[in-house]
Amino acid sequence: MAPHPEAAALLARSQRLGSDPRNTNYAGGNASAKGAGADPVTGGEVELMWVKGSGGDLGTLTEAGLAVLRLDRLRALADVYPGVEREDEMVAAFDYCLHGKGGAAPSIDTAMHGLVDAPHVDHLHPDSGIALACAADGEKLTAECFGDSVVWVPWRRPGFQLGLDIAAVKKANPRAIGCVLGGHGITAWGDTSEECERNSLHIIRSAEAFLQKKGRAEPFGPVLEGYGALPEAGRRARAAALAPHVRALASQDRPQVGHFDDSEAVLDFLARAEHPRLAALGTSCPDHFLRTKVRPLVLDLPPAAPLEDAIARLRDLHTAYREEYAAYYRRHAGPGSPAMRGADPAIVLVPGVGMFSFGKDKQTARVAGEFYLNAINVMRGAEAVSTYAPIEESEKFRIEYWPLEEAKLQRMPKPRPLATRVALVTGAGSGIGRAIAERLVAEGACVVVADLDAQSAAAVAEELGGPDKAVAVTVDVTSEEQIAAAFRAAVLAFGGVDLVVNNAGISVSKPLLQTSARDWDLQHDVMARGSFLVSREAARVMIAQGLGGDIVYIASKNAVFAGPNNIAYSATKADQAHQVRLLAAELGEHGIRVNGVNPDGVVRGSGIFAGGWGAQRAAVYGVPEEKLGEFYAQRTLLKREVLPEHVANAVFALTGGELTHTTGLHVPVDAGVAAAFLR
Repeated sequence: MAPHPEAAALLARSQRLGSDPRNTNYAGGNASAKGAGADPVTGGEVELMWVKGSGGDLGTLTEAGLAVLRLDRLRALADVYPGVEREDEMVAAFDYCLHGKGGAAPSIDTAMHGLVDAPHVDHLHPDSGIALACAADGEKLTAECFGDSVVWVPWRRPGFQLGLDIAAVKKANPRAIGCVLGGHGITAWGDTSEECERNSLHIIRSAEAFLQKKGRAEPFGPVLEGYGALPEAGRRARAAALAPHVRALASQDRPQVGHFDDSEAVLDFLARAEHPRLAALGTSCPDHFLRTKVRPLVLDLPPAAPLEDAIARLRDLHTAYREEYAAYYRRHAGPGSPAMRGADPAIVLVPGVGMFSFGKDKQTARVAGEFYLNAINVMRGAEAVSTYAPIEESEKFRIEYWPLEEAKLQRMPKPRPLATRVALVTGAGSGIGRAIAERLVAEGACVVVADLDAQSAAAVAEELGGPDKAVAVTVDVTSEEQIAAAFRAAVLAFGGVDLVVNNAGISVSKPLLQTSARDWDLQHDVMARGSFLVSREAARVMIAQGLGGDIVYIASKNAVFAGPNNIAYSATKADQAHQVRLLAAELGEHGIRVNGVNPDGVVRGSGIFAGGWGAQRAAVYGVPEEKLGEFYAQRTLLKREVLPEHVANAVFALTGGELTHTTGLHVPVDAGVAAAFLR
């Protein structure tokens, strides 16, 4: 069924406004429309309001993301409103105003939309509007910019009282098209959806033009000597070297996924003289500091400082940050406050290098960085025409530890077993590697799809969900340089690496007398040497993170079973199998577990079998190539064919959190080959 015409217009307007970051941040702001609809019981006409529900994003809003409420009931809440000290109680009352099944859960801003006497209302968080809202003389600047067409509303925490305030402002200012909310954002209204959108854009663009025209040229001050951005190659190399150490600091309370941003706006801010003062003031818009925490951690060394000095200083600053955050919590927490959620920073700023942001998954980490970039833009605008003056720290605490926000967090679904874990899988462009990557993403991990075939790797990464879920890297595992580059790409994409699967391989199937030294060297270079190089680089990152980790080798039943005409392949698999034991013994002190999987006869989807190995093995066993999988199955105890997903299941079993005390193990996935039983 098509949505109601007013709801359809609202969705189109929301998507247009939300798709432009100049208008509002991700998941920030909301929009509404009012109109007549039919009561599902009586069939009579009732006045309804459609409004973006809690947690939705304007740019991607669908009908399922709208809350639908009876307007008469919503407005009647004003008659029973118990006052600002108990305004949080009104949120539960929204449920009794829902129309029909109600749609999405109503957000805290529902009252604003319902109480303002206008058919269409937008509430947005544009950088330009928040710059005025967070300027020391924001009320004066708003009047200078807009005259009496846009009214200043002093800071008030979002809620029922703010809705009453804005409704009163609109009633008292009939010529006004909207308002600037101190420390927060903007609200606009209109008689039609088109007029409301036009008014929102007028406020946003007028504020942009005002800041551009009236603002001073260098609001962040002069460039600090030695704090300019490093050249791109050196900057990203430095970021990659720092990333595991920074992630370790951000993950002291709970593991986090990272995101790196070295955009021009970030680098310019960190190069300027005023950045320490402004960063210490923290962000202001409620959406900002809910994502970024009350303030960032800022490294106070120039980019030319030795790497070891930068790492040591970050550790000292992190200790101080945690102490300061705990003190902030103690200053403002009351008897009913939620417990402190953790004292690690969500944003770490490194002059000359860029910004690291962190969250429970890649999207959350990326959005946190985007929000701090919004905050930089807000600071720039406010400092250009005035002085940046965010809301009081006590008000920030009221938002951050709001019981309603805590309730929202408690409603979040339980994280999947591999949430926050970053995996790198070699040979992941096809076959077993692809199946492993698919399973790891399905269980919540971020995955780096590493393969010699760039096109295949890119296709798999895209199918897995794109950059917030998976990224592709092209790597020849015989190359130390390419492996190091792959891990640099991984830590810049996700902050670090926690789980590595050595799966890349080739196979040369020949009798001893037909196996050349080149065959032998190639086989060992790819699998024995390649696994060693990948594991060595993985260990460097994991040890720097201090978060433990998993290394899994996809070995083979051939590591323990002597099959015919297979000297090079089976010998290198035995090499891999013993690497598992050696590395388990060496890396255990760092909490890094090393285990192996021994598959057999994985024909379907296998790049190795499709590349000639299948024909060679079929010839050895005297069966048609297309029957090779069936042949392997019939020689097993279970008489079952082994598929790539069965190997992926074993990788998950080893890394999914249940076998926390298991290392040095080889798991057979061969449907039962008695000759390959481990003794």
